[in-house]
Amino acid sequence: MSQHTNQEFYGGAMRGVVPQSWIDSSTLREVPDHQELFLSSTTLSSLIIEINQRVPQEEALTASAKFSNRPAAPSGSATSLQVDHAACLYHLHDLCDEGDTMKVITSPSKIDVHLAASSPDPAPIKAYRGVVSFTTPKKDAEPVSAGGTPPSSRLTCHYLLVRLVAQETDLLVFFNVPHEEFERSGDPKGLGAEEALAADTITALVEKLEICDWGLFV
Repeated sequence: MSQHTNQEFYGGAMRGVVPQSWIDSSTLREVPDHQELFLSSTTLSSLIIEINQRVPQEEALTASAKFSNRPAAPSGSATSLQVDHAACLYHLHDLCDEGDTMKVITSPSKIDVHLAASSPDPAPIKAYRGVVSFTTPKKDAEPVSAGGTPPSSRLTCHYLLVRLVAQETDLLVFFNVPHEEFERSGDPKGLGAEEALAADTITALVEKLEICDWGLFV
């Protein structure tokens, strides 16, 4: 039995899937026009689809260098793959709040998406998926003794980046899995199942994501 159900995004301009029984957040509160947000009905996990302006090459390379603590590669010497990987890090860093740390769990890997067939422009469409984790220090936590580990919360983010070159757009999908609720209840199997759902959802979107109205990006 499928864990997903078909879903329209952006008023039908896009189609794809979301996990079954998840809640469209726009029925609960206002959501920015460039986003679609879905919430689990049983956990704190969330699925975000986001349309952003395509990050320029220089900005992407600078962000990547900052994350890796290495000098930025001259834009003329960077390969298109390096630039796209840097763009992934740029968008992921944009999710960080002050004090957050990000760790790459699975480096971005290039994948095939079935969008070019419906595109009105022959420009290439490139896509990447990967996994990172974010660690956020807990505010108002009790002081930690010398040598202790400061209290923090951890979240895993399974992501998909689709670079629509002709539309100067970066289409992003983030499946966020907070760990704290599973750690508090001592439920590692539950966390594992949620991580598996996240990975399966990204895979399903890679296979089924469809752009019905390319005017969405004008």
